[in-house]
Amino acid sequence: MRFRDAGGKLRREKAGRNSDAIDLFRKRTEERRVGLKLPENLRAVGVKFSALCDDIQVFSEAHHRDQRNILGRLAKIRPDFDERITDSIKPEDIDQWLTRNTTTPATSNRYRALFSLIFREALRNGKVTSNPARLVRQKHEENGVIRWLTDEEEKALRTVIAPAHSTELDIALGTGMRLSEQFELTWDQVDFVRHEVRLSKTKNFSGRSIPMNGTVEAAFTAIKFRSAKTKRGDKVFADYPCKWWDEAITKSGVVHYRWHDNRHTFCSRLAMRGVNLKVILPGTRQSA
Repeated sequence: MRFRDAGGKLRREKAGRNSDAIDLFRKRTEERRVGLKLPENLRAVGVKFSALCDDIQVFSEAHHRDQRNILGRLAKIRPDFDERITDSIKPEDIDQWLTRNTTTPATSNRYRALFSLIFREALRNGKVTSNPARLVRQKHEENGVIRWLTDEEEKALRTVIAPAHSTELDIALGTGMRLSEQFELTWDQVDFVRHEVRLSKTKNFSGRSIPMNGTVEAAFTAIKFRSAKTKRGDKVFADYPCKWWDEAITKSGVVHYRWHDNRHTFCSRLAMRGVNLKVILPGTRQSA
């Protein structure tokens, strides 16, 4: 099969059967149309998906504020795709993987977005010729009901949460911080003189200050008292609330309640106290 590449140079490739040559010719013609061309060395040996994952981890360190979700999803994707040659991965491969490995539309869409990010960056760097994830349809996500904690449910939760972790719940319910905002805090962001928590980077990439009420300040004080690392750059919390939170939810009997719903609870309680929605929604700057 003879064709002209993106640079106009006449090339020849062996393709086996006549039908294979036709398919290959169409592929090379499409590559020329969109102006894509793999480097010779990459086209010869093929690029493994594992190399793209390594690249996206570096990319995430430079561009993502919260890398925890990216790394967690990569860890689940890589065993099934690492050894695949990237140009052999088709939209149906991704679609079938999402069907097998995700249970909700929202989760499926988050993984689809990661696949797309991986291929998009590889395409930008000339390591692949297309982004198959773009051809995978997003699933419709139900908005669902905003969930908040009732007084009875909070009592049930607190009876099964260890005292060492109850302070983390106090801070979540008393500040409305997002999960990553709270558990990436360092001690230099907690100001006991001004009685506030300063967030330098938020989801919207803008900083904000959150006043500490008595309960929140007492929680931070208790954590600092029992912590071995209290220097300015040290993290306030040792780890994210994964295992103990799931166990507490199960034991308490509270259903359909996630950690993020603590933020909803914070906002709802402010609204019930008559705080203006314009104050609550943009930055949740008040303290419950």
